[in-house]
Amino acid sequence: MSAESTPDPAIPGFGESRADGSRRRGKGRRRKPRDRRRKALLAMAWTAAGIVVLGGTGAGVLYVKLNGNLTSVDIDQALGADRPEKADNGSENILVLGSDTRSGGNKRLGGGTDDGTARSDTAMVVHVHKGHKKASVVSIPRDTLVDRPECTDTDGDEHPAATGVMFNSAYSTGGAACAVKTVESVSGLRMDHYLEVDFSGFQKLVDDLGGVEVTTTADIDDPDSHLDLKAGTHRLDGEQSLGLVRTRHGVGDGSDLGRIQLQQAFLKALVHRVEDIGLLGNPKKLYDIADTATKTVTTDSDLGSVNSLMSFASGLKGIGPAHMHMVTMPVIYDPADGNRVLVEEAKARQVWDALRNDRPIPASATEDTATGEAKDVVSAS
Repeated sequence: MSAESTPDPAIPGFGESRADGSRRRGKGRRRKPRDRRRKALLAMAWTAAGIVVLGGTGAGVLYVKLNGNLTSVDIDQALGADRPEKADNGSENILVLGSDTRSGGNKRLGGGTDDGTARSDTAMVVHVHKGHKKASVVSIPRDTLVDRPECTDTDGDEHPAATGVMFNSAYSTGGAACAVKTVESVSGLRMDHYLEVDFSGFQKLVDDLGGVEVTTTADIDDPDSHLDLKAGTHRLDGEQSLGLVRTRHGVGDGSDLGRIQLQQAFLKALVHRVEDIGLLGNPKKLYDIADTATKTVTTDSDLGSVNSLMSFASGLKGIGPAHMHMVTMPVIYDPADGNRVLVEEAKARQVWDALRNDRPIPASATEDTATGEAKDVVSAS
């Protein structure tokens, strides 16, 4: 996998010093989090998986074509045996990442430079409860300062541990395997599967759908993400949609937490679009979208075939929005650097302990933690 890309303006790069000051935990100074903000990449990943199920109903050459599109990585081989134990209660944990690669077809998308590298721009732990009738979803802000464990990537290269680094440095340092290792270290939970979606695939998926309609309640002008929208209703093409889910400056408090809120709102609109266009009645569009979806995702090796992905998606079909509890990992703003957040350890432990025991996440776990103040800036039309 690839190494790190150029950080956002005004945010120090990985390995650079933060502003002088204590790294003590401070109290949250933003509004309480809201449940609607956090679907982010989950909705896109599950939409893609659902499309694969539909597209996979074909046979022969279509099946072979779609199967050949998929890319997988052997996470289990890279991580070895030094991992949390698998759950024995019938639940599953899936790490869903949105990759921020700036090479190839992604180099001109969403701002930044073409240095041939990547970051994990969005990260979510999806916990599917026993019986696969409901799920709990925990977003991990990319700007969270964590202690990254020693890890080995899928090429066999070893990477030393690091303390007090941004969460998304795990992916930029050692790819999928190091990202999984870091999430398992932070949460104490074993990740049973891995699912990744990239920039260019996201853009093409939206274009294949004919665009997505959203309403903005305020002007959004962010040159860094090439986005300029006046307040009102818009039909966004793929490139505009990518700009929207990446923008952070000038929206809410300008943090990654606010960007998570925009992503959730956009992905809700994306799901509505999939429902509205009636894919089952349009085989050509259905195939085009299935073709894009299978090219867009990277999975762990256990999900690296259309049959496996179909079986996985089929097991999630009964989990709708009403059966998903979504939170952001409890964090507070770093008093030494406003561009970073720190894990609120006691509350985060409530979250991870609940999932380890396959129980609902208690409301107390997310009270009085940081939020991005971008709720309701974007909504589905």
